[in-house]
Formats: sequence, C-alpha cells, structure tokens
Amino acid sequence: MSREKIPSTPAVRLLRRHKVDFVPCFYSYEEHGGTAVSARELGVDEHVVIKTLIMERDSGEPLVVLMHGDRQVSTRNLARTIGCKSVRPCDPKTASRHSGYLVGGTSPFGTRKAMPVFMERSILDLPTIYINGGKRGFLVALAPADVQRILQPVLVDVAQ
Repeated sequence: MSREKIPSTPAVRLLRRHKVDFVPCFYSYEEHGGTAVSARELGVDEHVVIKTLIMERDSGEPLVVLMHGDRQVSTRNLARTIGCKSVRPCDPKTASRHSGYLVGGTSPFGTRKAMPVFMERSILDLPTIYINGGKRGFLVALAPADVQRILQPVLVDVAQ
C-alpha cells in the first residue's frame, strides 16, 4: 500500500464522524478501468470491490446502487423492486451533480444530495469490502455492517 496522505473527502469526514474503522487503499486510477483495475491493483477479488452507481427513476429522482464489482445491476428488476416504471444510469455530468463526486471517484458516503441507497443483499455476507473513498484511485476497506449502519440502505436482489 502506498504511503499517500488520506484525502479529506466528504466520505472520509463522514466515516470519521461515525467512528468507522477503515483502511485507506490507494491504486493507480485508469480511465474507464472500473473495479477490474482497482481489484487488480489492490490484489483482491473483484467481487469484494463495491461500485457506487448513481441512477435515476423514470421520474428523474436520483438514487444510489451499491453492487459487487463483478456483477451488473438488472435495472428491470430494480425498477420492479422499488415500484417504478424504469431505472437508468445517470450520465456522468448528472451523476456528478447529484453526488458531488467525479465519476470514477464516487462514494456513497457524504454525497452532495441525500439520495435513497439500495445495496445488493449479498454484500453483507462479505467480511470486508472495498468501496470508493471519494476520490479517483482511493478506496476504503471496511466492514459492510458499517455501510449498513451509516447509510441504512434498502437491501435488494438485483445482481446479474
């Protein structure tokens, strides 16, 4: 692990405020590399790297989806689960406006707007997860129970 200084992102400040034990993990960010790159760089299974996706309902209301890095979100199943007609990923500019983070550095913690959070249920089965700390090339390793405690996500089964 690199000896870089932990950035003071809104996500890090929120985790510290909630007294969450986390390990900072730095890696060389690659544009469009996604969780495959971070998993490779950190030497972990892509399944434990959790991606933070900013999506929106057909009404335009934004939401956050937390998903395993090696899985995709079934937007059809998600829409059915949350009771709307459709759900789609936000374009990068809109996602950034909602979250306050650049795409590739989006954390579910400390978002600019309060948004409902939906988390794939099986994430809770993992002992440790790696999730974005609010900056490209920076993940935090923590217990999924801390994510549940702080964000109080709705648990869903929408992976494919």
